[in-house]
Amino acid sequence: MAGLLAARVLADAYDEVVVVDRDELTGSDARRGVPQGRHVHGLLARGQQILETLFPGFTGRAVAAGVPTGDLGELRWFFNGRPLRRASTGLICVSASRPLLEAQVRDAVAALPGVRLRGGCDIVGPVATEDRDRVTGVRVRPRDAATDEVIHADLVVDATGRGSRTPVWLAELGYQRPAETRIPIDLAYTTRHYRLRDESILHGDLSINPVSTPSHPRGAFFSRIQDGRSVLSLTGVLGDHPPADERGFLDFVRSLPVPDIFEVIRDAEPLDDPVSFRYPASVRRHYERLDRFPAGLLVLGDALCSFNPVYGQGMTVAALEALTLREHLRAGPVPRPAAFFRDAARVVDVPWDISAGGDLSFPGVVGPRPPKVRMANAYMARLQAAAVRDGAVTRTFMRVAGLVDPPTHLMRPGMVWRVLTQSRGVAPVPVRPTERAVAGD
Repeated sequence: MAGLLAARVLADAYDEVVVVDRDELTGSDARRGVPQGRHVHGLLARGQQILETLFPGFTGRAVAAGVPTGDLGELRWFFNGRPLRRASTGLICVSASRPLLEAQVRDAVAALPGVRLRGGCDIVGPVATEDRDRVTGVRVRPRDAATDEVIHADLVVDATGRGSRTPVWLAELGYQRPAETRIPIDLAYTTRHYRLRDESILHGDLSINPVSTPSHPRGAFFSRIQDGRSVLSLTGVLGDHPPADERGFLDFVRSLPVPDIFEVIRDAEPLDDPVSFRYPASVRRHYERLDRFPAGLLVLGDALCSFNPVYGQGMTVAALEALTLREHLRAGPVPRPAAFFRDAARVVDVPWDISAGGDLSFPGVVGPRPPKVRMANAYMARLQAAAVRDGAVTRTFMRVAGLVDPPTHLMRPGMVWRVLTQSRGVAPVPVRPTERAVAGD
């Protein structure tokens, strides 16, 4: 997704844009190169807005393809085992599978003049000038060829995801590798698709989301998606991973802090076997701190910063970075890396603080907790309790979590008053005693 969104803005500045991928880029099935693609994906509200800007009519085409939509604040949210008071936010939730979202964007990008998709190619490494001051292309190896091929380029954008080899390539070219910040969460998703025998059991709801919190670490996301199907992703952190066997999967569902999801799926038709995906740690690479960087090369998407996926930030942050790239391209066809990375870091700061701070609220997560983080987490616990009673708190919370409004909106005097008064006396939900489930790990 990051590469496709980069290609969209590059097409406005270049006569030719080549998108290189190891997978064959066809259809709307889950790809090997996107192992998280089978699981629930959240396109945050700001991401939906940007896709609508870059591809006018995007949301309408998704609806025409059978994708259900709803208001983000009117979904069935649970935090700390308690239901949030619903509220209209004006923000659209596009409830589609990741492969369908990607196919919609890919088809729109492929239709742009000058854009060419090259699937089935492994990227071997960059090509640079003799003095190594500038990258002039990439060396690729097509799966059906015995020799490498060089694609010459004025600008190379690395959007290869968490496994990006740019740090290694920088070292080979004589540059420093970027410093990294890691937040180990040891998360696993286990996902299964269903067809409900009677959708009235959902009472019109688009999704049911008991979110993982320190008081109730086991979480889940259940959503209606396209083609009359539904998808359930169970989440477990710090090694308490949802099993992929039939019995273990259902036992994990029963152990969730609320019974809502089990009541929905117990009579539903499973469409596949459970499949797991493991995410060890969030990683932020600080390219903005480097003193030297070769011209003609940029990095964005998960290759720049990979977020804990339960916060649903990855696609939206990639979209925000694409807008940043567009602004830099307006100043010249080859952006200065240092300036781009500084601006991209500002894009990453807020979502990183949200996800990293949320992960550090779990006592078992290793990492520094300065006073700012401790205070923010204490306030968020009160805010989530207040949202159980006050829809205005839910509305503001969802607009900030959707990356539409800045976090400062949560600290406005009127909101602080609501949080402090409405959170008083909210009864805690007891944690259900369950056996630790790690089967299939």
